[in-house]
Amino acid sequence: MSLNETPSANRVHIGFFGKRNSGKSSLVNAVTGQDIAVVSEVKGTTTDPVYKAMELLPVGPVMIIDTPGVDDEGYLGELRVKKTRQVLRKTDVAVLVTDSVSGMSKEDEELINLFEEKNIRYIIVYNKADLLENIPAETDNAIYVSAKTGHNINRLKEKIAALAAADEPEKRIVGDLLEPSDFVVLVIPIDKAAPKGRLILPQQQTIRDILDSGATAIAVRETEFRETLEKLGKKPKIVITDSQAFSKVSAETPEDILLTSFSILFARYKGYLETAVKGVKALDTLKDGDTVLISEGCTHHRQCDDIGTVKLPRWIREYTNKQVNFEFTSGTGFPDDLSGYRLVVHCGGCMLNEREIKYRQKCAVEQNVPITNYGILISYVHGILERCIAIFPHLLAEIKK
Repeated sequence: MSLNETPSANRVHIGFFGKRNSGKSSLVNAVTGQDIAVVSEVKGTTTDPVYKAMELLPVGPVMIIDTPGVDDEGYLGELRVKKTRQVLRKTDVAVLVTDSVSGMSKEDEELINLFEEKNIRYIIVYNKADLLENIPAETDNAIYVSAKTGHNINRLKEKIAALAAADEPEKRIVGDLLEPSDFVVLVIPIDKAAPKGRLILPQQQTIRDILDSGATAIAVRETEFRETLEKLGKKPKIVITDSQAFSKVSAETPEDILLTSFSILFARYKGYLETAVKGVKALDTLKDGDTVLISEGCTHHRQCDDIGTVKLPRWIREYTNKQVNFEFTSGTGFPDDLSGYRLVVHCGGCMLNEREIKYRQKCAVEQNVPITNYGILISYVHGILERCIAIFPHLLAEIKK
């Protein structure tokens, strides 16, 4: 996969924060070497977060985010500050930009408190160092630079890269469960919701992870699945299906073959599978008038039989036999206050980075609102959840409690 094809969700997200006119946009342009952010002397020039995909060595592909000033004023200013704070949900490394001449402000101190509260690694950058007679030396988490002259910009990139460097073991989607020469069958429905001429991101990433393991990936539509199994001549290690085809694929997959879905695998990949397995049992306690939030991490054109807004509500009502209300969010529109919901059902989160997914999970857990995901809920209402998480034996005990 080339740099430009690396999904946003797989990039380290580096956010630039600070007051208006601290030089955030100028610094972003200096660090990226491109004029991606509009720069002017007028306060509040940046009105929405600006995203730029690039490569930052030795980290690799990253997402640079330029944010509006946290001291913006008025009603529109409040909306811009809210968007800036939303960026923190997905920020892996924060760059706090302040003015070398005026120094740290109350707003800067508040940002540092937020970084530390959210366990975000950060660096303080004193910009406009060209206006100082004597430039102080850098420290572990602070550096003086000039976006105007380029002073210390390369050193800043090195320090950001050091903070962004991965300090956790590489995570796998399914590759850690495979041996070289294993067969994996992927069931991929091709319907009106499928993007023309290509596969969706979770399917692409899963296939790549299988190939990286030295295993063999065989992709079929659900209509050819049974015939493919019969013709293989070798039992596959795992069958991975789109959750919408769970019922049919489960009926056609022999019991001695492991079965799961892309959505379940991505719940593990994003770090919230156990929470999602526990959360799905809330379906059994829903009452008439309860509200369920169905949330997707991306935005797309809704189809007539859309999974999020049509199929899931239908399956939930059929399973519970209750008059349940539904609300829907997509993209970045995840609410901070979940107190009005009795269950949150989230998509696989393939378009969101791990930090954003964990933020949403944390919101639900702290507010005592159960959260699950599409694949787990679909397998649960069809009575096959135990089979679909048998690939993860330690989780079976959770649904039997």
